[in-house]
Amino acid sequence: MSRISQQFEQLSSAGRKALVAYIVNGDPVREATLPTMHKMVEAGVDIIELGVPFSDPMAEGPVIQKGHERALVHRVSLTDTIAMVAEFRKTNQHTPVLLMGYANPVERMGYASFAERAASAGVDGLLTVDLPPEELEGLKQELASRDMDNIFLLAPTTRVERAREIAAHASGFLYYVSLKGVTGAGHLDIESVKRKLDEFGKLTDLPMCVGFGIKDAASASAVAKLADGVVIGSVLVDAMGKMAGRPAGEVADAVGAIISDIRQALDNL
Repeated sequence: MSRISQQFEQLSSAGRKALVAYIVNGDPVREATLPTMHKMVEAGVDIIELGVPFSDPMAEGPVIQKGHERALVHRVSLTDTIAMVAEFRKTNQHTPVLLMGYANPVERMGYASFAERAASAGVDGLLTVDLPPEELEGLKQELASRDMDNIFLLAPTTRVERAREIAAHASGFLYYVSLKGVTGAGHLDIESVKRKLDEFGKLTDLPMCVGFGIKDAASASAVAKLADGVVIGSVLVDAMGKMAGRPAGEVADAVGAIISDIRQALDNL
């Protein structure tokens, strides 16, 4: 069983909701990422989503796009991101870490090479935004052979039959995108989220987490009542961007403060 699946089992047994949090590796500087990852765990994050910097992050809104741009100024790559997880694992062997990114860097590295290097570093899963399941069979096999999860997105526009196909390829959990659009855009329609989660929940036993549009404790609490967990990203990346030029420890503390408020709200449900 993967570390991600173990985490969800433990959370379910404890009656707690998963808090998944996203940052971009190398944003706003390389030195900020590792202390921020540790601060995230200290503040209550259950699963870390570490973004791989990419020049054309098509699913991202302006906030996270800028995070990618800041990281790319420092030439942070997929190789660097795998190495960052290895550094994190020197003192944390229990918190799941998944990489979120785009197809090009993984394909350039090669599926087998990526899976081997990522697994050796302690990566637990991959979410590739721009690869449909039909094109991921080779990568899926490489990940599965190393007990790494293949995370997929579901959207408000995903039809039931298509959702069933996606769920059949997925492991770890399913990530429901609560909004039509990019990260950080729009306002949550809780009733719409409920309808879609009820619909998709009949297709799979995998945990379902909701992201896009969750910006504070109130929105996180509203969504967590319907799902197995919530995903936050833009609010953290925005805070990190505003802290550019400050010491790495201060960047980490700013992220930790946001997470602590959301964690407390989830635990008070």
